[in-house]
Amino acid sequence: QVQLVESGGGLVQAGDSLRLSCAASGRTFSQYAIGWFRQAPGKEREFVAGISWSGGSTNYADAVKDRFTISRDNAKNTVFLQMKSLKPEDTAVYYCAANRNYPSTVAGAYDSWGQGTQVTVSS
Repeated sequence: QVQLVESGGGLVQAGDSLRLSCAASGRTFSQYAIGWFRQAPGKEREFVAGISWSGGSTNYADAVKDRFTISRDNAKNTVFLQMKSLKPEDTAVYYCAANRNYPSTVAGAYDSWGQGTQVTVSS
């Protein structure tokens, strides 16, 4: 398994941008697909974006498509989530997660999770 640590969250205004990072430990990081999920208070955890082990395949939730971009740098064991045109409804704790197969949209498919980073978007 890999250990994951998210960073980059914060308080921003609507329309602003943020870049989240997911740093991984372990020499096998490049073998893992990575997903970003988020959970708002009182709501279920939902898929945001995913990226294959090579970075050649990505997928996004409809709510963030065209606003968020996921990328990875396997040399630095890091996955990024670039978020632009943020909206108040993007407010949530954002988690990254890893699995050895593909960037599933289902949280249960992931083996390892980070502790999360808070993103708050004010109107």
